[in-house]
Amino acid sequence: MRTVLNILNFVLGGFATTLRWLAATVCSVLLIFTLLLTRSCWEITKLSFLPFGNEAIHVDELYPEKSNALLSAGGSLLNVVWLLLFGWWLCLSHIAAGIMQCVSIIGIPVGIANFKIAAIALWPVGRRVVSVEVAQQARIENAR
Repeated sequence: MRTVLNILNFVLGGFATTLRWLAATVCSVLLIFTLLLTRSCWEITKLSFLPFGNEAIHVDELYPEKSNALLSAGGSLLNVVWLLLFGWWLCLSHIAAGIMQCVSIIGIPVGIANFKIAAIALWPVGRRVVSVEVAQQARIENAR
């Protein structure tokens, strides 16, 4: 089922949003001062390409033993830079794609996935894209 939904996402506009994320990744590499944003940008590019079966989870949830207040503060500062340079227009592109996909009944699941990615697009630094099963296992481990 995930494969069918990922193909549907690709056909109904996921290709365009993935290209936008890829362009943001290339821009973050070319602009030297944004090189620190490249990893997060690439992670969300993967999520935009294959949103079904994958999930963006914060590094602190994935590796709680490596949690560090200084890194979290630096990540928040990078997220502010990200929001000003790239986040707002990537978020708007996912919202526009989600609205267009929700017009048809068959596109509603893909549109909802785009709305989820739109929220992540605003604040992506510190997130890693993992399978849904790994994300659930990390949350179960953190709950203990």
